[in-house]
This record gives sequence, C-alpha cells and structure tokens, in this order.
Amino acid sequence: MADITAELVSVERLLWTGKATMVTAETTEGEIGVLPGHEPMVGQLIDNGVVTIHPVDGERLVAAVQGGFLSVSENKITVLADWSIWASEVDEAQAQEDLKSERELTRSRGDAALRATRRLNS
Repeated sequence: MADITAELVSVERLLWTGKATMVTAETTEGEIGVLPGHEPMVGQLIDNGVVTIHPVDGERLVAAVQGGFLSVSENKITVLADWSIWASEVDEAQAQEDLKSERELTRSRGDAALRATRRLNS
C-alpha cells in the first residue's frame, strides 16, 4: 500500500509525524483529502477546522485546528496550525463553556474541539 509522510505541527508542539495512507483537512476552499502522489499545493486552514490522519499502522487520528496552512509536496504533507489539540484530549465540558465566551478566538477553539470529538466518535 502506498503511503505519504505526514506532519501535524502547532505553535506549541509537534503533534504527529509518520507515514499515512490519507490525510484530510478543512481549508478555506473546502475539505480536501490528500493521498500519496497528490499534486503539490498550499492551502489555508479554516479557523475552526478538523484534521484527520489515517496512519499506515494504527487507529485514525483526529485533531481540532485553528488557523495556519498545509503544504503538499510530492510525497509529504505538512499541516502547520496556529493551535491544535487531539480530539482525545478535549475536555468536552470546557469546550461547551468556550462556546459561550465573549472572545471569538475562544468560541472558535471550542467549536473546533467539539467538531473533532464528534468526528473521532463517528
């Protein structure tokens, strides 16, 4: 089976690097799926998006992301997010509270976190 090298990086940390069969991300142009051999491209991530990584070995990984961009080259995808959290790390009660915040940034992160959790559990 063909694979692509994938990296998910946020400002605070490297979340994941490894071989994947597919990566999906929500961009300002819509949700895209990147498979091995994908055409080179650069895309801007939406402010309350979800990235899904399908590792060659292991379970599907889902993360909430906020802002940033992705870059696809011949056999590599790099997702550089301003902020990111694994769906498995989300405190759902806190994310629900974040939706009520007066700060747009906090509301957006809460929304992304809950969307990632729903995708992980679907």
